[in-house]
Amino acid sequence: MSTNISPYNRENSSKKGEVKEMFDNIAGAYDTLNHTLTFGMDIWWRRRAISMLRPYEPKVLVDMATGTGDFALAARRINPEKVIGIDLSPGMLEIGRKKMKEKGADQLIDMVLGDSEAIQMDDNTVDAMTVGFGVRNFENLKLGLSEMRRVLKPGKPAVILEPSFPTTFPLKQLFQFYFRFITPLVGRFVSGDDAAYTYLPESVKAFPHGEEFLEICREVGYKKVKYVPLTGGICALYLLEK
Repeated sequence: MSTNISPYNRENSSKKGEVKEMFDNIAGAYDTLNHTLTFGMDIWWRRRAISMLRPYEPKVLVDMATGTGDFALAARRINPEKVIGIDLSPGMLEIGRKKMKEKGADQLIDMVLGDSEAIQMDDNTVDAMTVGFGVRNFENLKLGLSEMRRVLKPGKPAVILEPSFPTTFPLKQLFQFYFRFITPLVGRFVSGDDAAYTYLPESVKAFPHGEEFLEICREVGYKKVKYVPLTGGICALYLLEK
């Protein structure tokens, strides 16, 4: 499955290739924009997601679409023995590796170049997986979710965070205005990439939300699925169990 929404909408160009290019382009501004555009709530959202993994006591955790590694760093709160951050953008990984060294986490967290739709790991080897604001960038959603499930051990969880849309007045109207007009304006000014933060609201709008996304997860084989709206529905938290 693909949303058919890509950052630059070029002919004869893959979504995966354009997503890689986009994140390479905005890597230097990514962390600042994430925290600014969410008013710092992205930090709390990651902590909330990580707290859902605590009962599983994961030893080996993989953070897909890790970017600069904020979700991987948040995983330290549950004391894993190893965290592997995987991303297709060399630019994001370069900044992430510097961040790991600065925070003294480079022995715990490996930052690895890789593809979410072809994870270079054996079946049934991972205790938990995280994805922060990256699943909607998968070129083939079902394939990416299936790959995550493949490497998870039976009964082990994945947590996914994605932007979502509130449904109640007046938050719905305020958020739509902010997301449609303010987010692209600020993103363009800070990152210098005209397309990246126009793609963001378009990709969020096209992505399946709530029960629709859970049904896709069931289709690819997850046994237990759960949806938790955060901050009035601005962010969606999904818990999946193999």
